[in-house]
Formats: sequence, structure tokens, C-alpha cells
Amino acid sequence: MPDDPIHQPHDKLFKGAFGDPANAAAFLTWQLPAALAAAIRWDQLKPEAGSFVDSHYRHCESDLLFSAPVGASADCLIYLLFEHQVAEEPHIALRLLRYMVRIWEQHLRKNPQAALPVILPLVLAQNAEAWEIESRFAPLLDIPSSLASDLAGFVPDFTFRLIQLAKLDFDAIRGTPAGILTLRVMKAERLARLLDDSVWDEALFLQVPREKLELLIRYILNADVDKEAFDRRVQSVTNPQIRSAAMTLAQQLRQEGRQEGIQEGRQEGRQEGRQEGRQEAILDNLRLRLGEIPQGLAESVHAIVDDEHLRRLHRASLVAASIEDFSTSL
Repeated sequence: MPDDPIHQPHDKLFKGAFGDPANAAAFLTWQLPAALAAAIRWDQLKPEAGSFVDSHYRHCESDLLFSAPVGASADCLIYLLFEHQVAEEPHIALRLLRYMVRIWEQHLRKNPQAALPVILPLVLAQNAEAWEIESRFAPLLDIPSSLASDLAGFVPDFTFRLIQLAKLDFDAIRGTPAGILTLRVMKAERLARLLDDSVWDEALFLQVPREKLELLIRYILNADVDKEAFDRRVQSVTNPQIRSAAMTLAQQLRQEGRQEGIQEGRQEGRQEGRQEGRQEAILDNLRLRLGEIPQGLAESVHAIVDDEHLRRLHRASLVAASIEDFSTSL
């Protein structure tokens, strides 16, 4: 299945849904304390450019940063870090602190005289089983219990909101239709339940824009689902509009996959053909100049696929004084 991932299909689905401020606002509103959620002007939620996730972790998570006014005039930066690793990450608070510092540093570069904004870190865990980790930074530190109160003012601490899909029932997920379906699909993927009724909610499907629906179906087909079972699932949809759209999208995506496979096969075939041609040219040169060559040497040449190495061997096959001399180039 073709997929030009941000890094993984999870990232592409997540950013496709929650990069939209309306979906993000509807989701974040019920994840924060009521008084704080009421003070944030969600209708002015604005995406902020930049990614603060370390390159080392880009294979397993993506980040979204939003800003929104709070109260009369203050700006509150909402930093939403999406985490989709199955395993627990006990030191995630340390990574969050590093990201927060980078956000503040960027803010200062743009606004040297401004006060630092508040950052609200939230982590969405796409986990099959609940994590048992602290959602504060300070517990990571080795603080002697006898000195805890004396050291309290010297050590950094903050709380982050850990949202675990493993602890959320499908029906308990709130937000916009696109946001709800996205989180249900992400939860179902970890539980191998992508064809369940909880995902194929026709009332929600009818309210999801075509581009978001395509993203969801692409994600489902990209997962390890039985294609025949998927087709039966689509056929069971009662709404003809949804059924037709899902079938059409599935056919389009499968055709894209076939075309990409054909194209990749042609490219790989041309590449393999060039390599085989060079390998045979090398061996022909050796036979013409030096006579019969050992079987082991021929196998060694056929095992080499690097283009630059093959070019060097071709030159060596034209000038080597003996089989032994040529063998030093392998």
C-alpha cells in the first residue's frame, strides 16, 4: 500500500486529523481542568510552526504545537505530543522538559523582551495496555526523602496530561466526528479490532470530510487486516453513500498499490539488469584475458551489487596480471 509517511502511518493519521485546530480544540477541551479549559479561547487556537521531537524519536511519535489566548491577553502555548509506542516510556517527562525548553528558546528568539508563555504538555498514548508511570517530572529525580522539603525549591517539576487510549472506552472518546473516529481507529489498531462496529460507526462516517475518510481507510488498509474481511465489512454498511465511498476508496488505494508495485518492480528490474550486466562483463574480461576462472571467484563477483564496487572491479578485470591479482580487488 503506498504511503508517503511523515514517519509512520500513525503520524500521518494523527496529524491529518489533529493538525486541524477545530479537531484539536474539541479534543483538548475535555482533557484539561474545567476552569482552564473555560479560560482558553479555543476559537482562536492556532498551529505553531516547528517540530521539537528529537530525530532519534521521529520513528515513533509526532508533535503538534498550538497557541491560544487565555483570559484577557495572555498567550498560552499548548504543546501536544503524540506518543504511539506500545511499551511504557518511564522517562517521557524528561523528553517533554527538553521539548519545552526548545519551545521557550524559539519564543525568545522571536520575542527577546517577552515573558515566557505557559506550556501545557499532553501525551496521547496509543497503547494496548495501560502504562503505570508518573505524570510528573520530579519523581524521576533521586531526592532523599529526609531532604524533600528542603530541596523542593531547587528542582524543576511539572505535570503533564497522559491520555491513554487503553483506558478510554470507544464510546467515551469525545470531540469532532473526525477526531472521534481517528482515535477509535488508533485504539482499534492496537487491539486488532479495525473492522469492529465501534470503528464503522455510520453516523460518524457521514460527518467526516472525504479527505479525512480517505486517510482513515488508507490507515485501515495499511494495517494488517484481512482484505476479504474488509470487503465484507464494507458490504455490510447500510448507508449506500458510505458503502460506495469506502468501496471506491479501497479500489483506488489498491490500484495505487498495484501501480506502485509494478513501477518498483520495473525500477528494481532495471537496476538488477545493470548489475548483472556488469558482473558478466567482469567475468568475460577475466576469461578472455586469463583463462578459466574459479567457481568461487565467479560467485563472489555475482554477490556484489554496489555500483561503484562493480565499476572498480571492471577496471581491475582489464588490467589484472593474474586471477590472484584481481582477487585483491574483491
